[in-house]
Amino acid sequence: MYVRCAACPLRVRPAFVQKSDEEVALIEAWKSDHLRLPAGAEFIRPEQTDAELFTLFSGWAFRYKELIDGRRQILNFALPGDLIGLQSSMFGKSLYGAVALTDIELCLLPRRKLGNLFERYPELGYEVTWLGARSESLVDENLLSAGRRGAAERIAALVAGLYKRAETLGLVEDGALELPLTQQHIADALGLSLVHTNKTLARLRAQKLFSISEGRLVVHNLRGVSRFAQHFEDDLAPRPMI
Repeated sequence: MYVRCAACPLRVRPAFVQKSDEEVALIEAWKSDHLRLPAGAEFIRPEQTDAELFTLFSGWAFRYKELIDGRRQILNFALPGDLIGLQSSMFGKSLYGAVALTDIELCLLPRRKLGNLFERYPELGYEVTWLGARSESLVDENLLSAGRRGAAERIAALVAGLYKRAETLGLVEDGALELPLTQQHIADALGLSLVHTNKTLARLRAQKLFSISEGRLVVHNLRGVSRFAQHFEDDLAPRPMI
């Protein structure tokens, strides 16, 4: 089902900068399709030369890189409103893959129109650049975790970051967030073994800062989680959405 940008329920949320009718019309003229994909679908393949640009409309996704022997590193998790695929649009091929973590909906933005956007509508071009920089900052935070934080700190930082981002999107209800991550996803994102991830989660659970059970994350003390992980950055809101 095609969703018109002017009627987009995501666009009017407080998390995003509100756009003029003219700007919305320009984005709608750029958008070429509205896709629905099941969990597990790969919508950008590593080395793909014709990957398009997408805005995640609903659901969760992640970007990853993989070694020849199958070991996977999750680069970052995408939530509604995030732009995915800018790198492949700039470099001519994708240097990573992108997979639907849950059932998702995507707004397809043809890469062939990206140059025209920068030339004719520099304000929107700046917002695309801003979104690319924000995606880079999420990877930077993950690199800090993998390089300097201990295992418990890594998991706490991931929890704090996802929770703060989801909160600005209205995805947190009564302190709970539907969290589709498995322990394998957490391990692949943080450079931990599955066994180490399981044991570390058990230790964190005993501290009662947060709990993860049956796909639900409940944060009992967000300030405590952030302080423990030394994760003090809040998600930027309101922010652009293309």
